[in-house]
Amino acid sequence: EMFCLQKPKMLQLLEKSLRNSLPESLKVYGTIFHMNQGNPFNLKALVDTWPDFNTVVVRPQKQEMTDDFDHYTNTYLIYSKDLKNCQECLDTSDVINWKQHLQIQSSQSSLDEVIQSLAPAKFIRVKRAQRILYMMPQSAKKLVPFLPETKNLRPGSGRPKTINQEMFKLSSLELTHAALVNKFWNFGGNERSQRFIERCIQTFPTVCLLGPEGTPVSWALMDHTGELRMAGTVPEYRGHGLISYITYSYVQLLENLGYPIYNHTDNKFIHKMSHTLHHILMPCAWNQWNCVPL
Repeated sequence: EMFCLQKPKMLQLLEKSLRNSLPESLKVYGTIFHMNQGNPFNLKALVDTWPDFNTVVVRPQKQEMTDDFDHYTNTYLIYSKDLKNCQECLDTSDVINWKQHLQIQSSQSSLDEVIQSLAPAKFIRVKRAQRILYMMPQSAKKLVPFLPETKNLRPGSGRPKTINQEMFKLSSLELTHAALVNKFWNFGGNERSQRFIERCIQTFPTVCLLGPEGTPVSWALMDHTGELRMAGTVPEYRGHGLISYITYSYVQLLENLGYPIYNHTDNKFIHKMSHTLHHILMPCAWNQWNCVPL
């Protein structure tokens, strides 16, 4: 059986320990960081042993996971130092409810072996998405200073081009903007994803640019794992450098709050933007496994 870390001291110790395994532990580290900031998504962290753990799984409390089809809520974040141990934990414990539609996220690509090998026994179909992972400059300097790319970061470098501030006003997202964000989110576009976006808007700082009509034309939003996700620009305002401006503004806001910030992409344009803004390319990838019961 896996052991649930209840005490704040334990979670702080876990955060510290995961920090030593960065960048491979990034997805779980970012989540535990926010659990230690008040745990707004009501998550719990489970380990195989304590204090010397091999495998950590973060998941919502059972009472959060009432909709069997809501894989946005039914999300598990995993990091393991020992894949054999990880496979045993996931196979023999009831940490994961395989009867639900769920997703597993990790910055450890080697978990693919574990998840694929469990699939037949757990009667699930698995679809994997893998993306390039970036960490924001100040976060990288603080958390992964050993990466060569962090060495030549100069303060104040990597700024975006200025935008027309008469035309576009910096603001924050309202709950009523969730439908718009949902419409342009690659992983969204449905009722359940909209509920997830609403929860993120209610919980975390957000930024957007309001266009001449007074509605958002570009925005950025982070999720419960500390990842910058769901950023977008409406088609008619693309090509004005708005997303670079909004990303830069948002990252500054979040890094000033001491948050570790990262994001993933498979979009050529976002790669180019990340390069301009001096985001640091991670040696590991972003992974998501969508699991559907057969």
